[in-house]
Amino acid sequence: MNADTLTPGRIVRELFVSSRPVSWINTAFPFVAAYLLTTRQIDLALVVGALFFLVPYNLAMYGVNDVFDYESDLRNPRKGGAHGAVLDRRMHRITLWAAAVSCVPFVVFLVVVGSPASWVVLAISLFFVVFYSAPPLRLKEVPFADSVTSSIHFFSPAVYGFVLAGATWTWQLVAVIVAFALWGVASHAFGAVQDVEADRSADISSIATARGARWTVRFAIGCYAAAGLIMLPTAWPGPLGAILVLPYLAVVWPFRSVTDETAATATLGWRRFLWVNQLAGFGTTLLLIWWALLTPPA
Repeated sequence: MNADTLTPGRIVRELFVSSRPVSWINTAFPFVAAYLLTTRQIDLALVVGALFFLVPYNLAMYGVNDVFDYESDLRNPRKGGAHGAVLDRRMHRITLWAAAVSCVPFVVFLVVVGSPASWVVLAISLFFVVFYSAPPLRLKEVPFADSVTSSIHFFSPAVYGFVLAGATWTWQLVAVIVAFALWGVASHAFGAVQDVEADRSADISSIATARGARWTVRFAIGCYAAAGLIMLPTAWPGPLGAILVLPYLAVVWPFRSVTDETAATATLGWRRFLWVNQLAGFGTTLLLIWWALLTPPA
């Protein structure tokens, strides 16, 4: 068999890489935490929602991105692993179909068990998953909207979890979501810095190509810091969440004076960012367990 043959095994491998398995937890965890802390029980909606935000959601988000970013990815030396696949052209249609087919049964179930408010949140979340990368909107090429949309990808599963579970919205819960959103904006902005050269060569706009690498890194630092400050007035042990932004600041700070010409060096910071995410996720889990122990079920 020709090594270039598109076998079922190869298709599965490429879809797996395209879905960014290292990032699966970043969307599943917010949903699970929000839903579980609200209901204090494990039920079918939790399990199905967790599976949806773990794999199909990420395949849709990153797979669509890899299809429509193909020209840029060809020029990007960091693509082809944890940072995403450079999809064979023959995989493009397959990836789009796989993303749609894998999402549909989960979405149907969640619509059946959810409320109209949860339908709206889920629809908004999926809208931005698709049109971050896909035309005609292609929001990832609209500076600032790219970072905001990317952030929505990660905090919207938490919002959806709260709404699906029927949580009572308080100013402190809103503050936590805002802090989460700022974390997402900062993380996207910093991630865009390393791609300045590849994006410009492919005529792709981003917050980093529009504002420059140095400004964008400093913007990310400001958003991380703001996220930490917003956590300070929340109920205990919420203020300890401010500590979780410190590793991110430590990762980004060395690149505060990077130039457009040296922007690719920020890839080192991005690799560290992926590890910091795991540590921050562990810290967040401990804080959520602590909060649950201090707060009686409704």
